[in-house]
Amino acid sequence: MGSWHEAGSLGRVRILYIDVDSLRPRHLGCYGYHRPASPNIDALAKQGCVIENLYASDVPCLPSRTAFFGGRFGTESGVVNHGGLCADVAPEGHGRDFRSRWAEGALASRLFRAGYHTASISPFPRRHSAYQMAWGFNETFDTGRGGLENADEIFEPAADWLRRNAAQDNWFLHVNFWDPHTPYDTPESFGNPFAPFPTEPWLTQEIIDAQRESYGPHSAREVPHITPDLPPNWRWGVGEIRTLDDAKVHLDGYDTGVLYVDGFIGRLLELVPEDTAVIVSADHGENLGELNVWGDHQTADEFTCHIPCVMRWPGVTAAGSRLTGLHYHLDLAATILDLAGASAESWSGDSIGGLGTAKDAKGRERLFLSQGAWSLQRAVRWDHWISIETTHTGLKALPRHMLFDLSADPHETHNLASAQPEVVGAKEREMNEFFAGLSARCVYGDPFQVVLEEGGPLHANERSPMWADYLARLESSGREHHAETLHRLGGEPSREF
Repeated sequence: MGSWHEAGSLGRVRILYIDVDSLRPRHLGCYGYHRPASPNIDALAKQGCVIENLYASDVPCLPSRTAFFGGRFGTESGVVNHGGLCADVAPEGHGRDFRSRWAEGALASRLFRAGYHTASISPFPRRHSAYQMAWGFNETFDTGRGGLENADEIFEPAADWLRRNAAQDNWFLHVNFWDPHTPYDTPESFGNPFAPFPTEPWLTQEIIDAQRESYGPHSAREVPHITPDLPPNWRWGVGEIRTLDDAKVHLDGYDTGVLYVDGFIGRLLELVPEDTAVIVSADHGENLGELNVWGDHQTADEFTCHIPCVMRWPGVTAAGSRLTGLHYHLDLAATILDLAGASAESWSGDSIGGLGTAKDAKGRERLFLSQGAWSLQRAVRWDHWISIETTHTGLKALPRHMLFDLSADPHETHNLASAQPEVVGAKEREMNEFFAGLSARCVYGDPFQVVLEEGGPLHANERSPMWADYLARLESSGREHHAETLHRLGGEPSREF
């Protein structure tokens, strides 16, 4: 098979970008996890660089991947939700030429113009009707099960592509795995490798008891969604978290998915030449009990927005190096373009420096984060702090303001907002200014206002049958006072702190 391009000044550059849905960095050994869930990713980390503090600017799935592959914050593109007007990229209007500026500016389009053959193996564009993710790819392959694929089902077409093409020069392959995402459906034959391993000590029976008195989709009382009934394809896990033993069963299910996909990542790495650039990252992280969210990604907090990034780029990254500065996933996308010799002009991300020397320890001074599909939240992340402002609770018991010291309270159990109102006020002003600047670039204005006018985020919309069904469940399960609050306030937070 001949070369796709005349390589010119590119030389021999091959890029494998592995995108694992819902992969939480703190459940990887290279991020300090105590369970052996990621031996192949950890081995890759020893060969390259770990970016310790990478955050998705917009979560969850659709806003995140639209931002990453399009190079723009969701508040710029308009994509902040999973449904309604703000699930699609805002129209360009009379300025749209023969080709869309958004499409021509996408990651794969820029790589294509720089001389790369681009391919994506993912069910995601069809799962979310998110065809903006496919802009610019020469090849796309839909694995056909809408995100319910196990790693073996993704591996086969990816391996086939690599066997045919890995020796070529100048390609970019995106491979999208799903196993850590619910439902926990790792094949039964894989068993539970984590049965002997304890959970983390932060979670106590007292916390579980308090969560069970509270409410919300995917909460301790309703892990799968708004009831405790596990669907048939949920092979591992429990419908309710009643005890620490239940919490362990849930955690084992998640970690088993991580280990299962890690094995197939290892097999993919065996198929690429040693000089291939390899990146393992995710669209978002996962809450595993934090803020009473079990196995989902409903907030703009540390656990939904923090994502892993393990990168081995021959000639660039130094073995075993680590960057501790704050970075957006938009910065990772810009870095890929920069290292590949392509332009990131007009993008919102900045290329990350110091990958081989860790000289970029500082990174950005602060990050601004957004969640618009399960709740409406914006956050600012700086130093070892996160301040979160809730506009719509998404059927959860969330106050308007939350402030967490992540060094002293890494699992967000103590809201310090009422004790430090001056910090909260200052960060709220920073967020308002930042998002107002982005909104000025969107034809909708502020997309959050559009979502509010539609009744709230897709997964907790006040006009949906699900909202009424869940209130009825609260009334029938001894939580009538919560149902009354939701009847009265809708998605409005019931308290300031």
